[in-house]
Amino acid sequence: MRDIGVDVKEPVGEWDGNDNCPFYGSLRLRGQIINGVVSSVGMKDTVVVERQTSRYMKKFERYEKRTRRYPAHLPSCIDGVSPGDNVRIMECRPLSKTVKFCVIEKEVAE
Repeated sequence: MRDIGVDVKEPVGEWDGNDNCPFYGSLRLRGQIINGVVSSVGMKDTVVVERQTSRYMKKFERYEKRTRRYPAHLPSCIDGVSPGDNVRIMECRPLSKTVKFCVIEKEVAE
Protein backbone atom coordinates (compact mmCIF):
# COMPACT_ATOMS: atom_id res chain seq x y z
CA MET A 1 0.00 0.00 0.00
CA ARG A 2 1.29 3.45 -0.84
CA ASP A 3 0.82 6.73 1.02
CA ILE A 4 -1.91 8.90 -0.55
CA GLY A 5 -1.00 12.00 1.46
CA VAL A 6 -4.12 12.02 3.63
CA ASP A 7 -4.56 10.50 7.07
CA VAL A 8 -7.08 7.69 6.43
CA LYS A 9 -7.53 4.15 7.72
CA GLU A 10 -5.97 1.37 5.64
CA PRO A 11 -8.58 -0.43 3.48
CA VAL A 12 -9.16 -4.09 4.35
CA GLY A 13 -10.56 -5.43 1.06
CA GLU A 14 -8.80 -7.25 -1.76
CA TRP A 15 -7.32 -5.31 -4.68
CA ASP A 16 -8.39 -6.57 -8.11
CA GLY A 17 -5.41 -5.19 -10.06
CA ASN A 18 -7.20 -2.10 -11.44
CA ASP A 19 -4.89 0.92 -11.83
CA ASN A 20 -7.67 3.31 -10.73
CA CYS A 21 -6.97 2.72 -7.04
CA PRO A 22 -5.27 5.40 -4.91
CA PHE A 23 -3.94 2.84 -2.40
CA TYR A 24 -2.52 0.09 -4.63
CA GLY A 25 -2.78 1.45 -8.18
CA SER A 26 -1.47 4.62 -9.80
CA LEU A 27 -4.40 7.02 -9.27
CA ARG A 28 -3.22 10.33 -7.81
CA LEU A 29 -5.44 12.38 -5.51
CA ARG A 30 -5.48 16.18 -5.16
CA GLY A 31 -7.77 19.02 -4.28
CA GLN A 32 -10.75 19.03 -1.96
CA ILE A 33 -11.94 16.41 0.51
CA ILE A 34 -15.72 16.06 0.91
CA ASN A 35 -17.78 14.22 3.53
CA GLY A 36 -21.12 12.90 2.36
CA VAL A 37 -23.71 10.14 2.40
CA VAL A 38 -23.91 7.41 -0.26
CA SER A 39 -27.23 7.68 -2.07
CA SER A 40 -26.77 5.17 -4.91
CA VAL A 41 -24.51 2.21 -5.69
CA GLY A 42 -26.12 1.12 -8.97
CA MET A 43 -23.15 1.60 -11.32
CA LYS A 44 -20.06 -0.58 -11.70
CA ASP A 45 -17.22 0.70 -9.46
CA THR A 46 -19.09 3.99 -8.93
CA VAL A 47 -21.24 5.44 -6.17
CA VAL A 48 -23.20 8.68 -5.93
CA VAL A 49 -22.46 10.74 -2.81
CA GLU A 50 -24.78 13.52 -1.59
CA ARG A 51 -23.79 16.47 0.55
CA GLN A 52 -26.37 18.83 2.06
CA THR A 53 -25.61 22.44 2.89
CA SER A 54 -27.77 25.28 4.13
CA ARG A 55 -27.77 28.75 2.63
CA TYR A 56 -29.21 31.89 4.22
CA MET A 57 -31.69 33.80 2.06
CA LYS A 58 -31.56 37.44 3.07
CA LYS A 59 -34.81 38.43 1.40
CA PHE A 60 -36.92 35.85 3.24
CA GLU A 61 -34.79 35.73 6.42
CA ARG A 62 -34.70 31.93 6.31
CA TYR A 63 -32.34 29.12 5.44
CA GLU A 64 -32.74 26.85 2.45
CA LYS A 65 -31.34 23.35 2.08
CA ARG A 66 -29.20 22.62 -0.93
CA THR A 67 -28.08 19.17 -2.07
CA ARG A 68 -25.09 18.47 -4.27
CA ARG A 69 -24.49 15.03 -5.79
CA TYR A 70 -21.01 13.75 -6.65
CA PRO A 71 -20.44 10.59 -8.71
CA ALA A 72 -17.30 8.99 -7.22
CA HIS A 73 -15.13 6.00 -8.13
CA LEU A 74 -15.25 3.16 -5.58
CA PRO A 75 -11.94 1.22 -5.44
CA SER A 76 -12.25 -2.56 -5.02
CA CYS A 77 -10.19 -2.46 -1.80
CA ILE A 78 -12.95 -0.53 0.05
CA ASP A 79 -15.61 -3.09 0.98
CA GLY A 80 -19.18 -2.92 2.21
CA VAL A 81 -20.35 0.48 0.97
CA SER A 82 -24.14 0.66 0.81
CA PRO A 83 -26.70 3.49 0.57
CA GLY A 84 -26.83 5.53 3.77
CA ASP A 85 -23.14 5.08 4.68
CA ASN A 86 -20.99 8.11 5.46
CA VAL A 87 -17.89 8.30 3.25
CA ARG A 88 -15.05 10.70 2.47
CA ILE A 89 -14.25 11.42 -1.17
CA MET A 90 -11.31 13.26 -2.66
CA GLU A 91 -10.76 14.92 -6.00
CA CYS A 92 -8.77 13.13 -8.70
CA ARG A 93 -8.28 13.33 -12.45
CA PRO A 94 -11.39 12.79 -14.60
CA LEU A 95 -12.08 9.05 -14.82
CA SER A 96 -15.15 9.44 -17.07
CA LYS A 97 -17.50 12.16 -18.26
CA THR A 98 -18.93 12.75 -14.78
CA VAL A 99 -16.62 10.95 -12.31
CA LYS A 100 -13.96 13.29 -10.91
CA PHE A 101 -13.82 12.06 -7.29
CA CYS A 102 -12.67 8.87 -5.57
CA VAL A 103 -13.84 7.28 -2.30
CA ILE A 104 -10.94 7.24 0.19
CA GLU A 105 -12.62 6.12 3.41
CA LYS A 106 -15.82 4.64 4.76
CA GLU A 107 -16.52 6.37 8.06
CA VAL A 108 -17.54 4.16 10.97
CA ALA A 109 -20.81 5.16 12.65
CA GLU A 110 -20.35 5.76 16.37
